[in-house]
Amino acid sequence: MFFVIAIAGKRWSNREPLAHEKRWSKISFIAACLGLALHLTFFFTRWIGSGQIPTSNMYEFMTFLAMAIMIAFVIVYLIYRKPLLGMFTLPLVVIIIGYASVFPSEVQPLIPALQSNWLKVHVTTAALGEAFFAVSFAAGLLYLASVIDFEGTTKAQKREQFWLEFCLYSIVLVVGFIVVVFAFKGAGYEAQFVQEKVTIDSQGAEQTSSATVDYTLPPIAKPFNSQPVHIDSFLGMKDGLFEAPSWMNGVNAGRKLNTVIWSVIAGSILYLLLRLVFRKPLGAVIHPLTKGIEAEDLDEISYRAIAIGFPVFTLGALVFAMIWAEKAWGRFWGWDPKEVWALITWLYYSAYLHFRLSRGWHGKRSAWLSVIGFVIVLFTLIGVNLIIAGLHSYAGV
Repeated sequence: MFFVIAIAGKRWSNREPLAHEKRWSKISFIAACLGLALHLTFFFTRWIGSGQIPTSNMYEFMTFLAMAIMIAFVIVYLIYRKPLLGMFTLPLVVIIIGYASVFPSEVQPLIPALQSNWLKVHVTTAALGEAFFAVSFAAGLLYLASVIDFEGTTKAQKREQFWLEFCLYSIVLVVGFIVVVFAFKGAGYEAQFVQEKVTIDSQGAEQTSSATVDYTLPPIAKPFNSQPVHIDSFLGMKDGLFEAPSWMNGVNAGRKLNTVIWSVIAGSILYLLLRLVFRKPLGAVIHPLTKGIEAEDLDEISYRAIAIGFPVFTLGALVFAMIWAEKAWGRFWGWDPKEVWALITWLYYSAYLHFRLSRGWHGKRSAWLSVIGFVIVLFTLIGVNLIIAGLHSYAGV
């Protein structure tokens, strides 16, 4: 909020705009550092209290990632002193902490594969590298908001406007997910289904088993081949509106599909409300805020953040990860989904640096690459953990 005052409050301030921005930027940065200090206190007291580094499940890892983004932001801010970057990086941190808070926050005992000092080195360095990618994403998004012509009518200009708006809409969807989960959790909503699963054993005989699936959101999509046990009243709903497809056979696939549907509904409603309030696309709302900042500076910040984060990510997500994999499972590489997507992320940012340094891809091309890159990072962190089964699935608990 202080960074918003520093940027947007210049037009209403009695002070000279530069003096207003300088004063509130200082206040904002001090507040951000205090928040980071509290987050560090939380991290180390939880570590001391539990006796294990708090990065072993989705709640702990996502809160650590948020803290790492704050550390990366402080480093980049001290170099470039651009308050507009804080106005967009810090909300990303808040969203990630909100997302983390959806998961159980209890300390969970480490499984044998996680009982290694290489876990500390691997996870912390990988997350710190991803944190710099997040700062690059914020700078890239700001660059696009500053240079795209929102009054343009050509086909290329319309396409740029659409994709930037789609990026902002996607961020609003995540906010919608957090809002709807906390709303129903606060109301104490519960629904429960019994799902029957039929499997074929090695001798060709059918084996039937049943499992209980708990919902904390009203069941628009219920588990495949299931019957309701208990459903709290919501708009007269006594059963799911439809079954999840049979091919979605992952753990709690129906519940996850239901969460995605609710996220799209809540996020779309929130997006429409914002459009009604501002009466223009969100990109056009942001565009005036970027006046007075050089687009080349944002382009440079986006590149420098990746240049700092890439070697750190290389060490954490590949080198240290392979050493840990050899210690835990007796092999350096096993084509586990998380390993594959970590490699895809590394190859993508390798290509980014190649195009930037060898082909001279600056400006819009570089900004779009930084934005898409962080989308890949988020899928590696969230999509792989929660959708694709693998050795890293324990992180989705």
